[in-house]
Amino acid sequence: MQTPLGPSLQLILSLADVFAELSVRGLTAAWERWIGPQRFERKLAQFARVGWLEDVHGTASTERIIRLTAAGRRAALGGRDPEACWRRPWDGRWRLVLFDVPETQRALRQRLRQKLRALGFGYLQNSAWISPDPVEALKDAIGTVNVDVETLSFLEARPGGGETDAQLVLGAWDFRRINRDYEVYGDILQSAPTRVSSRRAWRNWFDVEWRAWCRAVRSDPLLPEALLPQGYRGRDVWQRRTARLRGLLQPG
Repeated sequence: MQTPLGPSLQLILSLADVFAELSVRGLTAAWERWIGPQRFERKLAQFARVGWLEDVHGTASTERIIRLTAAGRRAALGGRDPEACWRRPWDGRWRLVLFDVPETQRALRQRLRQKLRALGFGYLQNSAWISPDPVEALKDAIGTVNVDVETLSFLEARPGGGETDAQLVLGAWDFRRINRDYEVYGDILQSAPTRVSSRRAWRNWFDVEWRAWCRAVRSDPLLPEALLPQGYRGRDVWQRRTARLRGLLQPG
């Protein structure tokens, strides 16, 4: 079940994400300050139903505390958790997907390309796509489609012609564009309204911020730390985003 996220719903998830646990009272205060005095208990209940939110504790005599589930955290971050992706280990082997789907199977070819991009594969040359991760997820995504070895192949390899891993990374992914997306997002983050700005200004900013963040993180393969190229902007911008959202719950 998918729940559409608007700027106000995203505010709940984003604020909950930067804290291990969050009091509903504190969330209510932030909501009313930035969005307006709207009731949102039904929204919290909706998040709980789809498995994004859970109560840590809360009774008539204690303050209600909530936190995001793992699925809720991914939703709050645009579908992937950058920290978890950067921390994942790498065994030093590249996974290659080679395919040459004939013109008569154009739909299958397009489906494969979309799956590869969604799984963070990089386009190296011709029909060669690479990833530092196992290809089991891609095999599962393809499902029962019948493809033979002359059409689609899955390989594991290491550079054998003097190429470095860093060169493969820069050849397979356009990190200049990825960094530009993060720079655009960073400018938006820097342009957040002041505390005395209107609620409408804040609602508009939350919407722009969320869309820009999704655009940046979805263009990024979020490679393991060992493979991040020099000058990569993602981690710095991520830290700035976390600090900005955390600051939204500060009094003032």
